[in-house]
Amino acid sequence: MSTRSKHADTDTAAHADATNATRAGHRTWRGGLTRALGYTALVVVAMLYIYPFLIQLATSFKTDADATGNPLSLWPDHVTTAAFSRLAEADYPRWFANSVVVALFVTAGRVFFDSLAGYALARLRFPGRGALFAAVIAVMAVPGVVLLIPKFLVLNQIGMYDSYAGMIVPLLADAAGVFIMKQFFESIPVSVEEAARIDGASTFRTFWSIVLPMARPALLTLTILSFQGSWNELGHFIVSRQSPELNTLTTGVASLVSGQLGSGNQYPLKLAATLLMTIPVALVFFAFQRHFVRGGTSGATKG
Repeated sequence: MSTRSKHADTDTAAHADATNATRAGHRTWRGGLTRALGYTALVVVAMLYIYPFLIQLATSFKTDADATGNPLSLWPDHVTTAAFSRLAEADYPRWFANSVVVALFVTAGRVFFDSLAGYALARLRFPGRGALFAAVIAVMAVPGVVLLIPKFLVLNQIGMYDSYAGMIVPLLADAAGVFIMKQFFESIPVSVEEAARIDGASTFRTFWSIVLPMARPALLTLTILSFQGSWNELGHFIVSRQSPELNTLTTGVASLVSGQLGSGNQYPLKLAATLLMTIPVALVFFAFQRHFVRGGTSGATKG
């Protein structure tokens, strides 16, 4: 090969390398720009959601006049804890305690009974199983407000109206929880239960000792949803009680909106109450958020 040909090949290779490097640089630049625009869009959307909470936090420490005059300001003209003091002097601590009691019992009940029902629908074979599951799906499609008057009539008829039992028992199971657990149990291979059956374990023993530990992701998801749902429940507590001593945070805060503790807008009082009400649900969610969504088969594999 001649010297001229070697130089030509070298120049061609150098030109190709330079072209590839330029293209790679352009791709890297475009990729960086795309990521920057994506993160910017996410920050903007996040701020749209966070901004109302920041207003809630700031208004809780404002005076009534400041909150009325500057409702969107994120910094109080005069920081005060008067709203929280008024809540402490009112029945807010009792409302909080009632909500804690109801939410804990309802959450524990839903996790247990929804798991039992979901396992029965997923594993047991009995007449009417398909119709029963169809009824569960149908209940999920019924708006909760439609059931408020029937709930009141039933509770009043059986003598559970205006009691803790009347507030808790009707919420101990829900169709959505049964559906979630059934779908998860069906994703677990039946073979993992065969060894327990060979050893003579009963159906409940197999469910409790073998299958339920594998359902940890679904159980944590159900725990979060159940706690959040019972903590924020309003309609059922309105129709299941009338005594002020049984007020939960939702019904108590609703009475603040109607001006029970005074006249005027009372923005700091109302938002301070809702701020304290939001904290427990946020803590539960952030504590279990990494378990909130898990694949069904991952639980069986880890088992």
